[in-house]
Formats: sequence, structure tokens, C-alpha cells
Amino acid sequence: MSSASKPMILELNDVCFSYSKVESLIYNLSFSIGEGEFIGLLGANGSGKSTILKLASGILKPLSGDLRLWGKPLHSYMNRDRAKLISYLPQTLDITVPFTIKELVSMGLYPYDIPPAMSVYDALEMVGLRDKEGAHLADLSGGERRRTFIAMTLLQGAGLLLLDEPLANLDLKYQVELIRLLRKLRKDRNISVVMALHDINIALQFEKVVLIKDGKILGIGPPEYILSEELIRNAFDVDVRIIRQQGEKAYISYENNF
Repeated sequence: MSSASKPMILELNDVCFSYSKVESLIYNLSFSIGEGEFIGLLGANGSGKSTILKLASGILKPLSGDLRLWGKPLHSYMNRDRAKLISYLPQTLDITVPFTIKELVSMGLYPYDIPPAMSVYDALEMVGLRDKEGAHLADLSGGERRRTFIAMTLLQGAGLLLLDEPLANLDLKYQVELIRLLRKLRKDRNISVVMALHDINIALQFEKVVLIKDGKILGIGPPEYILSEELIRNAFDVDVRIIRQQGEKAYISYENNF
């Protein structure tokens, strides 16, 4: 199914936002998230990625513009009903909470009076942590902590995952594991994923990229078209070379900057 024919889960139309009355941070932002899409929200630190995810999740309200979830105004949903449709994972995770993995994942049930079909054990199995249900969060590796919070969002049952820099401070192995997990969830459960990131080479692994600078969209579409040397230079203020080898995916080289 092409992107254009996928049912739209969330649509942002001319959204503007500011934390102060002096200057807007997000300017006339418009893009949509289709069912089963795997989208990278790419930009330098401070470009507005986290704010965009908070707007998309309903945590923040725009100064102007329109956000629609399954065709209805985003903020017309009660918080618990919205939580069944959208799950947001912030960049900073509280690992000091004195909970076991099982207890933390169980918190994904909070929107429900009647538990969904998926159990805590199903969610733990999907992220490969079924054998560590009794461990405490502080005793886990960085990758395991991320997977624990992913399991909680899965149990929440939302069809759209909004993830703010989930790869931050993870070793390469755990970055790869997390990307593989999200791809599997997309394939097996048709879950849509929007992930904020600033690693250009990782962005090449996504179906679609939204390139952000100073709260504005520089480009949106497949990464092989959007991630040009010119746009990357504009977004990150750094010179790069895009290296394409026959039969292989492109990758970004920064070596000219050293």
C-alpha cells in the first residue's frame, strides 16, 4: 500500500507553537502520519523535534493550527481515550522508580477498565524480557530499560508510537536491537512509529523522513530524496558527502570536516 493510500492516523495542519509570547518555536507545521508508517523526525539539537512530538501526543496545545486524530480534533478526546490511540515515550526516562519490570509494564493498562487482549507477559515476550520480569529497572542495561518502556507502550495498545530520541546514550548494539524491534512491531502489528533522532545515517533506515530546522520543515519524503548534501548542510551546518555504492544503501560521510 502506498503512503498516499494509507489511512491517516494523525494530521498536523499549519500548527504553530511557542513557549513564550516573544517568539514562536514551531512555524506552520503540516504533515501526516499514515497507518503502519515508519517515520524519522530528523534535526539538530534544539530544532524543535521534542516539541513537535509533545504537540502530536496532545501534551502541548498549539497556539494555532489543527491536529486531527482519526479525523477528530486531537484535544476532543479524553486523556484516557487518547492514550489508547497514541503512546508517547519521552527522551528522559525515570530509572529511579522502585518498580520491577513487570510492575512498570503493567502501568500500560491505566487507560483501561477492562484489560485488552494483550497481557503483561505478551508485551514482555515481544521485547525479549520475559525472563527478567522480576528485575528492577535500575539493574538493567540501557537497551533493556528502553525495551521495558517500549513494552509498557505496547501494553497500552496504541497504534501510534511517538518516541523522543530513544537511541540516545545507547551502545550501537542496543540501537540496532531497538530499530529491529520497532520494525518487527510495525510488520506484525501494523503499528506506526515516529522517532525523533539526529543521526543522519540511522535516518536512512526509515521509510519517510521529516527534516526539521528551527521549527520548520525543510523536507519530507523518502530519505534517499530528502537527505541531499545541500539539505543536510542547511539542517546541521556541516558538510557531508553521500556515498552510494551499486546494489547497497547510501551512507553519509563526515570525513571532510576533520
